[in-house]
Amino acid sequence: MPIPVILDTDIGFDVDDVWALAFLLRCPEVDVKLIVSDTGDTYYSASLVAKLLEVAGRTDIPVGVGIPLDESARTHSGWLGDYRLEDYPGRVFMDGVGAICNTVMSSPAKVSIISIGPVPNIAAALAREPGIVNNSKFVGMHGSIRRGYLGADKPMREYNVKKHSMACQRVFSTPWELTITPLDTCGNVFLQGDNFERLKESSDPLVQAVLQNHFAWCEAMKDWPILSHMDPEAQSSLLYDTVAVYLAFSESLLEMEQLPIIVTDDGKTLMNDGGQLVNCAMQWKDQTAFESLLTKRLLNEDQR
Repeated sequence: MPIPVILDTDIGFDVDDVWALAFLLRCPEVDVKLIVSDTGDTYYSASLVAKLLEVAGRTDIPVGVGIPLDESARTHSGWLGDYRLEDYPGRVFMDGVGAICNTVMSSPAKVSIISIGPVPNIAAALAREPGIVNNSKFVGMHGSIRRGYLGADKPMREYNVKKHSMACQRVFSTPWELTITPLDTCGNVFLQGDNFERLKESSDPLVQAVLQNHFAWCEAMKDWPILSHMDPEAQSSLLYDTVAVYLAFSESLLEMEQLPIIVTDDGKTLMNDGGQLVNCAMQWKDQTAFESLLTKRLLNEDQR
């Protein structure tokens, strides 16, 4: 039976959320029950989710609007155009946090909550309905434990944790089944070479939507230092969030460790004897195989 999942995403700034959503929609191991926008302009983000679901022919999936926090650049507004959330023919929940709680509590099977952004929505859901921990697990792209961005040999303050560190403290101190891909494994994942060329040659509408967002995002962010040596015609940007989607249904390509993790006030994820035990993806067994799987799934070639 497919695993019921909820995706909580800050889609609309970094393009890796778009790649992760497309990957999720092409994975038969999961049954997507709800997608909720998180942080920033959550109406804009939810509209982006809705348009991508229409392109994918998946308007059966409800969209939730999460808690609006912070300012962030609308790097996908060109692709979104004049599409509005009201245009979505599927169900829309303006109270995305309530939708998370209701979806988990009413599910006959344990739900995997995939978090690929900061976690204010998740922290709010835990406060509103603590019982969600009894019928769900958390799978996130969070933290940096031994390695940092681009494989740096020291840990760093990772964005999804430091952006709202108090919310992350709430999530990571809750007695809950927690699994994460920190930067140690997701911080150097991208598609290039034959994988990327095959995607560029595809006429699949969802793949084309992903690539249109990719090119528009690269143009909007061209002055960002991390992109200075990247050729958007030859490779994707870093695809951190896709690893969290993979962990929702498999760990076979990764080395997992149970580590006691705490989140500090300034957004560090540290090993500490007093921390909550977290299932952490710390090394790849075969990153090449994952990148190949990601490509095949996006192209709708590999359904198992």
